[in-house]
Amino acid sequence: MTTTQLWQPSAEQIQQARMSDFLQRVNQQFGLGLANYHDLHQWSVQHSADFWRYLWDYFDVIGVPGNTVVTDADKLPGAQWFPEATLNFAENLLRYNDNHTALIFRGENGARQAISYQELHRQVALVAAHLRALGVGKGDRVAAMMPNCCETIVAMLATTSLGAIWSSCSPDFGVQGVLDRFGQISPKVFLTVDGYYYNGKTLAISEKTNAIRAELTSLEHTLLVNFADTGAVLPTQSSWWHEVISDHHPTPALTFTPMAFNDPLYIMFSSGTTGVPKCIVHGVGGTLLQHLKEHGLHTDIDRDDVLFYFTTCGWMMWNWLVSGLAQGTTLVLFDGSPFYPAPDILWDIADEEQISVFGTSAKYLSALEKADSKPAQSHQLKALRAILTTGSVLAPESFDYVYREIKSDLCLSSISGGTDIVSCFALGCPILPVYRGELQCRGLGLDVQVFNAQGEAVLREKGELVCRNSFPCMPLGFWHDDDGERYFQAYFARFDNIWAHGDYAELTEHDGVIIYGRSDAVLNPGGVRIGTAEIYRQVEKVDAVLESIAVGQRWQDDERVVLFVRLRDGLVLDDELQQQIRRTIRANATPRHVPAVIAQVTDIPRTISGKIVELAVRQMIHGETVKNTDALANPEALSQFANRPELEV
Repeated sequence: MTTTQLWQPSAEQIQQARMSDFLQRVNQQFGLGLANYHDLHQWSVQHSADFWRYLWDYFDVIGVPGNTVVTDADKLPGAQWFPEATLNFAENLLRYNDNHTALIFRGENGARQAISYQELHRQVALVAAHLRALGVGKGDRVAAMMPNCCETIVAMLATTSLGAIWSSCSPDFGVQGVLDRFGQISPKVFLTVDGYYYNGKTLAISEKTNAIRAELTSLEHTLLVNFADTGAVLPTQSSWWHEVISDHHPTPALTFTPMAFNDPLYIMFSSGTTGVPKCIVHGVGGTLLQHLKEHGLHTDIDRDDVLFYFTTCGWMMWNWLVSGLAQGTTLVLFDGSPFYPAPDILWDIADEEQISVFGTSAKYLSALEKADSKPAQSHQLKALRAILTTGSVLAPESFDYVYREIKSDLCLSSISGGTDIVSCFALGCPILPVYRGELQCRGLGLDVQVFNAQGEAVLREKGELVCRNSFPCMPLGFWHDDDGERYFQAYFARFDNIWAHGDYAELTEHDGVIIYGRSDAVLNPGGVRIGTAEIYRQVEKVDAVLESIAVGQRWQDDERVVLFVRLRDGLVLDDELQQQIRRTIRANATPRHVPAVIAQVTDIPRTISGKIVELAVRQMIHGETVKNTDALANPEALSQFANRPELEV
């Protein structure tokens, strides 16, 4: 089935894109005749060592690459990229030191703060000196429970300038959720706030902070930011942030500790809904190179851009966003509810700050449409040239919504990867068209394929999304997984010498990608595999339904599909509405997609980063224990799924 082309870059846009410049320079450097993106991608996979080494030079990475690009390139896991290289992550993000605006913070309470690259340098130098005086050095961990604000980025850069390891979460995590993460990595310093704002409320967290500090026995010091002015008292062995960065202090020289390419940079965490979160360790050089590629080439960002991504510090998109500093761009940070005080708040900011690249979640766009928001009619959005979405599958109908109600002339790039690689396997491309429901392309240097059950690469068939080659931003491993067994089981046990990502996907005739959901959430009624996104896109066409979640229930030696729906306020799931939902699914999918049971709930459980948790719901309907409810933003929602009379066997 041919999908509809929704946008095509103009000849001028293609000519001016850095992707086109990169392609031409590759042709010149290697004596090639690559004609388009697909040729470039194929070359980057077949000659990956040449590709990654040239990428280093193209983006003028500050550091020494060494003579060896990769050893054991065909070994997954086991390949070592740039084993002789030295560099510093923060130094590359702070390559600019001028009056150009680096950071703009916008809070839901109306707060605004802007920091130049020069001021960013000053604050990083002061915080780095403070951390150094506390004994923080290479390999130490600094943990942050912070809003998405300027102070968080300053602290990350100060930490990584010293060669220490950064890890963060957002202040809405519960005590146990924080301890499940930071308790595994033994941080030396803890960064947090007195409180934060959300949905019109001021939430003081001093009591939570004290409980966390009491359990983190490795802690030697806490840095406290007076973010919400709650009147918090400074705890013992702590410093006020504003005193550390005071103008009264002379600015020390900002120095950068040389790091190996494969030294740890970030410790990030899996969602943890099926147990204690996995601590995923990402390296200095791989993270930098991958983000330079994704920002500079796939998103076409440069100094003139204003980049925004709606994210918290507990989601990998924060780490991705921050790397935009390496391009010298201006980052817009927002903390709070994206619907307070009104659904258009983020578009107000987009106009006011002249945002050119706007990143958000697929769920946000779906919720906007349900709220009947039409930014194209109420806002100028003159600077806006690209929208990025991730977090869950962007339904084809949401593609339509963006081009109809937000802006018709922009590149809509659905992107997909994850915390596992702190980046993307499939994403956007400024020189390719946008097709309805498709991610534009596979990332350069990544041999992304779709495998059937026999481990064979297939085109235009659904299967497992895999990567057949090694790449620099593969994790260094898991923290405290000394023999690498947990790391191996997570990604490499399914197919020999292949990274299996856990997404259910399809490669299209345009060489694009369609994601149908997580493989472990795939439904299997009668032996037919169905991605949950295939159902969600139909259900959410029904105006009465705000959101839904589908799971498989064990039933008579088979599996049946159970659908839970959250409806608009005041509505009840009666027989007529159930039939409307079933008709919509049957007409636009297949009879196999039609749920055996539809039930109403008032809320759907999701992780703190906003992803719905099908596995947890599946466990609840089968009377099993959900091991780690602290990973959820709304764990109370789970109780609705237990002991449902509609599901009695």
